[in-house]
Amino acid sequence: MEARLNLFASPVAAKFTKHLVAAGKALAESTLPVTTQELVKLRASQINGCGFCVDMHTKDAAHAGETATRLNLVAAWREATVFTEAERAALELAEQGTRIADAAGGVSDEAWENAAKHYDEEQLAALLGVISLINAFNRGNVIARVPAGDYQPGQFG
Repeated sequence: MEARLNLFASPVAAKFTKHLVAAGKALAESTLPVTTQELVKLRASQINGCGFCVDMHTKDAAHAGETATRLNLVAAWREATVFTEAERAALELAEQGTRIADAAGGVSDEAWENAAKHYDEEQLAALLGVISLINAFNRGNVIARVPAGDYQPGQFG
């Protein structure tokens, strides 16, 4: 399978991607735990059907020490006992923020307030940024049909 568009060969796509990557670096430097960031990226990517990002964030999380059990249970986090209450709040916010079109009211006050119990304002800002950014990456990769499976941890950094 080949991508419809080479996102690194197209000058416009490469410039756009460079700015998205820069935004990601700012979020990576936040106090929002890296584990939480990777779990959120993985869950949004699963929902959006972005194979490239599922591959990438599963491998990056494993490379950073995340367990196979937790990675395998992200899609079923509600029924899993391996996530903290803070991680559950972040995953709920990520799901609602990713499925905006599925809920006429958007992200519920309850989901936001639950996240605010576990994260300070800067971490909430980072969480909002991570959710927004991964959704942008997912959409670009899905539209361009970027294939999954060949990503290596650290490949882009």
